[in-house]
Amino acid sequence: MAENAPDKRPLNSIGTNEAFQLSDVVKTPPIYGMLTPRWLSRALEMKGLQTGVYRVNRVVEGETPLDVLCSLDPSTEEIPQGYVKYDNNPKEYHLVAVSTIINVDTHVSDVYNEPYNQVDEQINLAVESLKERQESQIINNGNYGLLKCCANSQRVDARGGSPTPDLLDELLAKVWKEPSFFLAHPRAIAAFERECTRRGVPPETTSVYGGVFIKWRGVPILPTDKCFVDGKRNPGPSNGKTNVILLRTGEARRGVIGLYQSGLPNEKSRGMSVRLRGIDDNGIASYLLSLYCSAAILSDDAIAVLENTEVGVYHDYK
Repeated sequence: MAENAPDKRPLNSIGTNEAFQLSDVVKTPPIYGMLTPRWLSRALEMKGLQTGVYRVNRVVEGETPLDVLCSLDPSTEEIPQGYVKYDNNPKEYHLVAVSTIINVDTHVSDVYNEPYNQVDEQINLAVESLKERQESQIINNGNYGLLKCCANSQRVDARGGSPTPDLLDELLAKVWKEPSFFLAHPRAIAAFERECTRRGVPPETTSVYGGVFIKWRGVPILPTDKCFVDGKRNPGPSNGKTNVILLRTGEARRGVIGLYQSGLPNEKSRGMSVRLRGIDDNGIASYLLSLYCSAAILSDDAIAVLENTEVGVYHDYK
């Protein structure tokens, strides 16, 4: 219809705007675009704590080894004696609280509570946000994060280059006892695939934890945007540096495990409590959400980190 053309509808017809007011539109729950699959949280073995402290007792290696005597005639040999010495100052991991407060107007929740419960939706979105923060803390926390607690002997310097098959092989040489998975930013995985394609060794794929991932030497590479590129979850298209982590997980395998507080009052999910703080004189209901989490590295060789690897190298462009 041309601009400023007269309306040809009959005077008694209903327009689109009027009809919309009477229609029963289809509604969706709130969509939170920042949510990720959180593969690390799925793959990491989680251990519940009662006291909030997890002590890793280790044996002091090399100082008091127990020798084993092998002899055809033990009566002619003296049986070696000794004992296993433990570390007098074992490392303790303390749970850290990730918290937020959600305020909901009770008038809104009373009047506009269909088709979705406003309080439940607000709390569920906050819970998902805290779980995103939890996974980021497991990797980046300055006290217990994987990048912080990795031993210096388990670090590989990429020397500013791309994540190549050779560098991932170096990580596998450091975590050679039952490695579980690599962990890398999606852009680092794309850079690794470009390097594999360039060398004519495209990686295979595997299905684990309900997703399909590429693998190297049989070990899956799980994507996460919590391995920041230049300190950012969503970096720009320019070059940037990041880290690639290789883990062995599980308490029985002396690997890396996640920690959480069990038996919380008002427990919403694992390690997560939701408490009503009260309703003020203006009818605003306040809820406190707390997530108690940490991670522990049970053995130095359970983790290795490729540091300062470049994600922005493209061989097709000069």
